Amino acid sequence: MDITLIPASPSDKPVLRRLLELCQHDYSEFNGEDVDEHGLFGYPYLDHYWTDSGRYAFLVRMSGKLAGFVLVCERYPCDGGLFYSMAEFFILRKYRCQGIGQSVAFMVFDRYPGVWQVSQEKTNLPAQAFWQKVIQRYTKGDFKEIQLPDWDGPTQTFTSPRKP
Repeated sequence: MDITLIPASPSDKPVLRRLLELCQHDYSEFNGEDVDEHGLFGYPYLDHYWTDSGRYAFLVRMSGKLAGFVLVCERYPCDGGLFYSMAEFFILRKYRCQGIGQSVAFMVFDRYPGVWQVSQEKTNLPAQAFWQKVIQRYTKGDFKEIQLPDWDGPTQTFTSPRKP
């Protein structure tokens, strides 16, 4: 498999915006969101990935073809410690169930060593199963599943080691 994770440039924003619409279409099955009067879901934070520090956008390619995207955010809870959050993670249906999502997740975790939190909504059982499996494999079982007070669903927390 020739999987690449490419930092998205400002010129990639229109492509990422369209991929986000596909992502939100899939996700609407779990969160019940509707499109607006223009037929769009919209994503209010997209511009922030090129204006705010601590936000990282990537395109995923499989053998040169667009296959998805990843959005990562740095977070600072009230105790001041930095952790990374998987803000959005999307692989096109054509490329699912082939190990591509796992490979991409591993690339992202390796790219940002440190504490991670990956949250899923309570109703999104496929995402829960995916992340529990992927994080179990990545950490060899060294993770915790917690319930955050401001989130309705499970969150896996773990530390991605620095690679030599």
